[in-house]
This record gives sequence, C-alpha cells and structure tokens, in this order.
Amino acid sequence: MTTTPRVPWQAKYLALALIWGSSFLLMKVGLHALAPVQIAGLRILAGAAVLLLLLRATGARLPRGGHVWGHLLVSSIFLTVVPFTGFALGETRVSSALAGIGNATTPLAAVLFGLALLPSDRLTTRKLTAVVVGFLGVVTIMQPWESAGRPDLVGFAIVVAAGMSYGLGWTYLRRHLAHVDLGGLSQPTALLLCGSALMVPVTLVWWAVARPGPAPWSLATQGGSAAYGPLLAVVVLGVVGTGLAYMLQFDVVRGAGVTISSTVTYLIPIVSIALGVLVLGEHLAWPQLLGFGVVLGAAVVIGMPTRSRRAAPTGCEAEGALAR
Repeated sequence: MTTTPRVPWQAKYLALALIWGSSFLLMKVGLHALAPVQIAGLRILAGAAVLLLLLRATGARLPRGGHVWGHLLVSSIFLTVVPFTGFALGETRVSSALAGIGNATTPLAAVLFGLALLPSDRLTTRKLTAVVVGFLGVVTIMQPWESAGRPDLVGFAIVVAAGMSYGLGWTYLRRHLAHVDLGGLSQPTALLLCGSALMVPVTLVWWAVARPGPAPWSLATQGGSAAYGPLLAVVVLGVVGTGLAYMLQFDVVRGAGVTISSTVTYLIPIVSIALGVLVLGEHLAWPQLLGFGVVLGAAVVIGMPTRSRRAAPTGCEAEGALAR
C-alpha cells in the first residue's frame, strides 16, 4: 500500500528554492566576520556532519572502491571547494544578487564541458544557440563597454567561474562514474567528506599567505566584540543549505522526477535577487536585469528535454542535475 507523504513534494520544491537561493545572502552576512576560505570550510564541514548523521539514520553506506573515491575526490574540487570558495570570494566584490546570477551559468557550462568530455553528447543547434545567447547575456551583465556604473568585472568573473565549475564537476562524474550506483545520500556525503579533506591544505595555504592575519579558527571583530551573527549565518548555510537540503532534494526527485526537480535551478537566482534587494538593499541596473533574463532563458532552453527519450538517469546523473 502506497502511503501519501505528509509534506507534498511541491512544498519541498519551494523550500529548496528558498534554501539554495538564500545561500548567497548568508555568505554575504558571513563575510562580515569570516574570510571566504573560512566560510567555504565551515560550510563543507557542517554539511558533511549533517549528511553523515542522515546516512547513519537511514542505514545507507558510503561508496566503496579506491577508484570511485579517487574520482569523487577530483570532482569534489569542482563541486565543493571551488564553487563554495569562489562564490564567497566573489561576494567580497559584487552583490549577493549578482552572485546568484553567476550560479545560473551552470547549465551553459555543462553543455560545453559535456561536448569536450563526453563523446556521446551531441551539440544540437538548439543548445548551441542557447549557449551563445546565454553568454551574450553574461556580457550584457558585465557591460565591458562602460567605464562607470558596471559591476566589478573581476568579482563577477569569479562568481561566473564558480557557477561554471558545477558544470565541469558533474560532467566529470558522468564521464567516470555514470555506471556506478551512487544513489541516495551516499554520493553527496562522499563529496562533502572529500571536500572537507581538501579544505585542510587550502586553509593552511590561505593562512600562510595571509599572515600576519587572523587564524583559520578566529573571527573578525566588530565594535570590539566577536561577530557571532555572521558565524551563525554560515553554520545555517552548512547545516540547512548544504546538509538538510539534500534530503529535501531526493524527496522531490522521488515525488516529481528528475526533469521537474531540476527546474529548481531556475528559481535560485530569482530568490537570491529578491533577498538581496529586500533584505540587503542591493540594487541591480537594467543591463544586469536584462542580461539575467537572457541567461535564464538560455538555461531553460538547454534544460528542455529532447525528442528522443533517453534511458533513466543513474544516481550520479540525477544528483548532478540538482545539487548545489
């Protein structure tokens, strides 16, 4: 007998959009007391701890095999370390709203990296057109022809690179682990564990370069007292946005399927823009809004299913369509 879930998948879908969309706001708040590397490290550690507890509660197991963990370690560079650090670093120069827009470039990057790394992937005319139009939207946002009033080009380039790194990471997993059963919470838990290990040398290098400066475990002070509000924001980012969100994600996949679930990606930048404007008082000029509309439209076109039906996606592919 099939039981009806207490919370419908539609509610969890909207919760995911709000959780992942608010991550850019939480990073901006965290920057008031923490460095970008500290934010990324704490976020990954908190998320990994939550997923380990969920994994134990559900009786699931971590992946096995040295070659599997080797590929997970490489992909974790592009799925945790680079984007989490990059978005926080970029937000030291641009608004949280623009950082959310940078996240919308992931589908564009996935097409390009898929063409380069996956021989079976074919670049259709529709996808090629969408990619070209999408990057024209990115150029519109950056306004390189303007000398004033445009966003910080370096900062926006960093958040775009962070968003594109997701496309590279999931394409790498599709190439090397597409036929390995990594369903459930096993894969994201393994990725965050790898990310936790990778952040140790990254943090030590940052500490060595930044010296004399704050230690990795220290907080910046505001008005003579430690700023615990930003620390709490980053903990919430890790526990809820990088840990519990995965549980919601798989519930949505089970309830609505991968295709519908993946469309939450389109709502993330919309939420980030709304929160940036309403909560932080950020402002976007009309070229940024126009460019965002172009990028979002291109991403939607890329995500539209093709006429030829593919086989059901593996756990790796299903998770790659969603995880943030």
